[in-house]
Amino acid sequence: MRNICIVGPSKQFLSGLSYYTIRLANALSTSNNVSVVCLRKLLPQFLFPGREHVGKKISDLEFLPNVTVYDGMDYNSPLSWIRAFHFIKKQNPDVIILQWWTSSVAHMHLVLKMLNILSLKSKLIIEFHEVVDPLEEAILPIRLYSRIAGRLLTHKADAYVTHSNFDKELIASKYRLDEEKIHTIPLGLYDHYKQIDRKKARSALKIKEKFVILSFGLIRRYKGIPYLIDAFERLPEEVAKNARLLIVGELWEGGDEVVERVAASKRRDQITLMPKYVSDKDIPLYFSAADVIVFPYTRASQSGAAHIAMCYKKPIIVSNVGGLEESMSKYEGTLFIPPGDADAIARALIKCYERPIEVKCNLADLGWDTVASKYCDVINRIGNK
Repeated sequence: MRNICIVGPSKQFLSGLSYYTIRLANALSTSNNVSVVCLRKLLPQFLFPGREHVGKKISDLEFLPNVTVYDGMDYNSPLSWIRAFHFIKKQNPDVIILQWWTSSVAHMHLVLKMLNILSLKSKLIIEFHEVVDPLEEAILPIRLYSRIAGRLLTHKADAYVTHSNFDKELIASKYRLDEEKIHTIPLGLYDHYKQIDRKKARSALKIKEKFVILSFGLIRRYKGIPYLIDAFERLPEEVAKNARLLIVGELWEGGDEVVERVAASKRRDQITLMPKYVSDKDIPLYFSAADVIVFPYTRASQSGAAHIAMCYKKPIIVSNVGGLEESMSKYEGTLFIPPGDADAIARALIKCYERPIEVKCNLADLGWDTVASKYCDVINRIGNK
């Protein structure tokens, strides 16, 4: 049994990584002493694309009682950074796991790394959820800061974790890291949502069509939603007249384009756009109502929404890009399509309509027991050096 401290986002700026931090901490706590430092305020709220849901109680997922939590560190409060480190020092961790997905928290990570080197000397693991955020990469000053901060943070860590071998190669190249120190651990399933009877879910959503297509998750430019709308318009009339396209997710960069594209669509009366961050209690409605879920990404490391979708045993149409191709290949209900190909999406939709796919597969390899076991292997390996 080891002492492990995880540093990751709280539910204040709720995101998929908030869920991941809770699930990882809970899974590791079954055989280790686990503590968590929550990054509470990540950046000025007016700069956050999802500012409308900040601070709202829309998730029921909680840390287990045996997980000790400090909530939390704020981007603009050095006092909170010092208190966080005092908390970590009291826990006396053998290893600290820093979650990396955005440069907005880099300065807080770097403070903890520096204080650890000067005082605790715990082993350090950097876990990558994004090699680089697309929005940050598009803005020159942020791109430069992200690269510098990323290099400083990753320098001489004891190990690195990512969720696909594809990202492992990218990370090794971008940050000039030894691939032997980078470990691939799968993203666990978000299997804590309940199943709802399909008819009841559709009734609650006022859906009358018999074929329901779902796009779920933050609406961002790289998610490729316009290609899905194009594909929906290209469906034969005998399919389209029985179909409903649900586009559900908070609008980020590129969101306005999707709103305009839906409004201009010749089949706009059969498209439902729900531009909001969905609460935990409503998530099961959408996945239970769907016949097929589509992720037409143009790039991706992983997809938390896809790891919800797999739990509902529905066919999933997904672009064969990045780490997604690797992780989704384990799911027998996956239909891969080339990125940016509306015709390929349409063909896959027609296939699902004409021959509904019944998905029966064992997803134990993506269970949190497996994730925790693989993580413990990494921790034991660096702890024995």
